[in-house]
Amino acid sequence: MSEIPAVSRRLVLGGALGAGALAAGAGIGAPGAFAASPGAAPDTATALETVVAPRRKPGQKSMIDVAYAVHKTVRVGVIGLGNRGSGMTTGWSVVPGCTVTAVCDIRADRAKRVADGLAGQGKPRPAEYGGSADAYRKMLARDDIDLVYIATPWEFHYEQGRAALLAGKHVVVELPIATELDELWDLVDTSERTRRHLMLSENCSYGRNELALLKMAHEGLLGDITNGHGGYLHDLRALLFSDTYYTDAWRRRWHTRSTASFYAMHGLAPIAAAMDINRGDRMTTLTATATEPKGLADYRERFVPRSHPSWNETYINGDLVTCMIGTAQGRMIRAEHNVSSPRPYSRINTLAGSRGIFEDYAGGSPTGARVYVEPDHSGDTWRDFDAFRKEFDHWLWKKIGDDAENNGGHGGMDYVLQWRTVQLMRAGLVPDIDVYDSAAWCAPVPLSVKSLAAGGRPVAIPDFTRGSWVNLRLGLDSRASDMPPVA
Repeated sequence: MSEIPAVSRRLVLGGALGAGALAAGAGIGAPGAFAASPGAAPDTATALETVVAPRRKPGQKSMIDVAYAVHKTVRVGVIGLGNRGSGMTTGWSVVPGCTVTAVCDIRADRAKRVADGLAGQGKPRPAEYGGSADAYRKMLARDDIDLVYIATPWEFHYEQGRAALLAGKHVVVELPIATELDELWDLVDTSERTRRHLMLSENCSYGRNELALLKMAHEGLLGDITNGHGGYLHDLRALLFSDTYYTDAWRRRWHTRSTASFYAMHGLAPIAAAMDINRGDRMTTLTATATEPKGLADYRERFVPRSHPSWNETYINGDLVTCMIGTAQGRMIRAEHNVSSPRPYSRINTLAGSRGIFEDYAGGSPTGARVYVEPDHSGDTWRDFDAFRKEFDHWLWKKIGDDAENNGGHGGMDYVLQWRTVQLMRAGLVPDIDVYDSAAWCAPVPLSVKSLAAGGRPVAIPDFTRGSWVNLRLGLDSRASDMPPVA
């Protein structure tokens, strides 16, 4: 395979160089600074408002590199039992050393159905909560819950995530963790004050291709990383107009009230991880564009009867919302969101550097990906990713790949996320994805609205780490470890 540059990220993290020395040598600059590298986004001194991170309150400390306390068993409470929540509840229940102790949904019949299902599988029957909008608060008062998993509609994520932190629980929240900038900051601050972790349930960051790409990039095969593309391109029109799939049509209704890039994190997060965002680089500027909102209205015109309540709706969310994101190191990320157009599924997953390029969702092989890396490749001909994935397969997939494919949705990445989260808590390790990653990856939701309202002008992305982004540290590129034995 390709030669590896003399100093790879793995060697640096292994102790060959100090993180501070590497940061200085790479020209990262002072905490909060914006690079003036060629190709970087416009200088904030002339193009953007000044963004200053709010000061920490007395006694509030960073959660970076804070390990979980050791949990003999991880006891999970679930809020939200629709399609996503009910499926993931089963996933939590089959991870070694994990048990679901309580389930909650505003519709009490869902809680009963999920509890019945777990009991029918021979699992301990969880306590049931439901029947009111605040039923989850009663569940959070329990002292036999270590981790709360939230899979409700987007508008409830912030309130429920914050309440779980204040109740002394660690939290995993489906995308996004919040939809407003002040809410993102409040979740960061609440995590720091309560000393509890909150992470985005970014299952795609645990995809097999994504983790192999992460390892390739950090081993230096692509050279100096310069740009990447990621996003969420998924034709959801039939599901958005379904009367049963999204309860009360909550997801379609977001298209009537916001212009945001709702859900680009699935592709953005893996690219950000490969670029060491919050671990030596950070996202600094965002510029958004949007096409006209044509897709949902056109689908409704052709396939939805006039008696359907959607005919009272006006759609304002652009079919394709694109965010161009600049980083302090002068890199560029294109993050896209489109769920309103006819097209095959893609998360894009492209990463390029001075020595090569990786592209996913390109077809033509079982992995669906292709690669071109010097000096191995030449002649303007793409090569199959299969051999590279075998060489750079992440230790998590080597260890639990078969279990993941048998127990989890989305090709197994759901189970890998759940298994790893439980393992981290049971072994007392530092989380792969922390509240700072989660806030940064979700920041394009409100910032895309802000940029679009300003005619596509660039807006500043806050530094949720308050300067700690300059330090290299492990994340999804974790070192191999075992799940503690179950007594």
